[in-house]
Amino acid sequence: MLSTTAEHALRALSVIASLEDGVSILGKDLARVAEIPANYLSKLLLVLGHAGIIDATRGSGGGYRLRRKAADIRLSEVVELFDRPRPECRCFLGGDRECQEQEHCGAHKEWRRVRASYVEFLEKTTLAQISQPSCGIVPLCGMPQTGR
Repeated sequence: MLSTTAEHALRALSVIASLEDGVSILGKDLARVAEIPANYLSKLLLVLGHAGIIDATRGSGGGYRLRRKAADIRLSEVVELFDRPRPECRCFLGGDRECQEQEHCGAHKEWRRVRASYVEFLEKTTLAQISQPSCGIVPLCGMPQTGR
């Protein structure tokens, strides 16, 4: 349900959020660790900076860090920067047809439940909850870090 852009943004932010307090990461290192092309990542970071989610510092000890605590950043806040606020209400089996209560497909009830669960997950889950290094998604071993 996530676009590639929203997925990349969440992956980059999960790397940044897993850093120790006061530590920044250079864009080139973030691109490598998060496995996102550097030019694509720079565009994402610009949007995230304008939204007040990250700070960028130039010069020695510079890099990217969260502007707010990861526990205060809901996934929905990030996803809505890149994707529609809510998943499209398209019929699961009806192609481009909009999902309707009156004329619905056989998957309507369960598909509605899945969409609602997805939205609930994004609204209730914070960046801190998905940024635990022990989950295996955030590979920080051997990564250079700057600042303190």
